[in-house]
Amino acid sequence: MRGKGVLITGASKGLGAALAEELSGAGARVVLVARGEADLQQTVARIQQRGGDAHALAGDVGDKLQAHRIAGAAAALVGPIELLVHNASTLGPTPLRLLLDTGCEDLEQVLQTNLVGPFRLTKIVAGAMALRGSGLVVHISSDAAVAAYPRWGAYGVSKAALDHMNRIWAAELAQTGVRFLSVDPGEMDTEMHAAAMPEADRTSLARPARVARRIARLVADAGRTENGSRIVIPGEVR
Repeated sequence: MRGKGVLITGASKGLGAALAEELSGAGARVVLVARGEADLQQTVARIQQRGGDAHALAGDVGDKLQAHRIAGAAAALVGPIELLVHNASTLGPTPLRLLLDTGCEDLEQVLQTNLVGPFRLTKIVAGAMALRGSGLVVHISSDAAVAAYPRWGAYGVSKAALDHMNRIWAAELAQTGVRFLSVDPGEMDTEMHAAAMPEADRTSLARPARVARRIARLVADAGRTENGSRIVIPGEVR
C-alpha cells in the first residue's frame, strides 16, 4: 500500500478509524471522511503523530450534492484513489424497531447512507480506476445482510442490497482491472453496536483494530480473491 491513495468513509471512529490507522501504517496516503469533524480531526492527528499520511475530509456520503466534492478533494489530497472503502453506515432510529413501525423517511435515510451514497461515490471513483486499469473497492457489510434479524430491517435491507451491488459492479467492470470485495467484519466493540445492542457483553466482541488488520491483509491479497466475493471475517467466503 505504500504511496497509494486511499479513501475511507465513516472513518472518524470504530472500524473506519482503525482501518485508516492500519493502512497508513503500511505507507498508504489516507483520506478519512466522516460527518463528525471533531472526532475526525482527532483520529487524523493521532495518525499523523505516528508519522502517517492522513487527511480529514468532513462530509456526508448520504448527501447527493457532496459526492463529487468528496471524490475531488480526496484525489487532490493524495492523488488517484486506488482503494475506496465504503465503511460509513447508519442503523436508523434506535432502539431498533420492527419494519411495521419503521417510518418511510427513516428507511429512505438508511438507504441513502448505506446504499445510494456508496453507489454515487463508486460511480465517480471506479470510473477513474477503470481508465487507469486498476483499483479496489471494498464494501463493509454485515451478517444482517444474510440473516433476517427482527428489528434490523432497514439496516439489513441496505446491507443485502450493498452486497448484491458489489457483485454487479464486479460483473460489469470485470474487464477493466477494477476489483470489488464485500467484507462482513463480524460483531465489534463499537458505538454503533452499543446503540443497537446495549445489553451485549462488550468483552465478547472483537476489537476494531484486530478486524482492521484482517481487512488490510485481504486488501493486500485481493488479487487472489474472486472478484465480487463476500468475505466473512475471519476468512469464510460465501
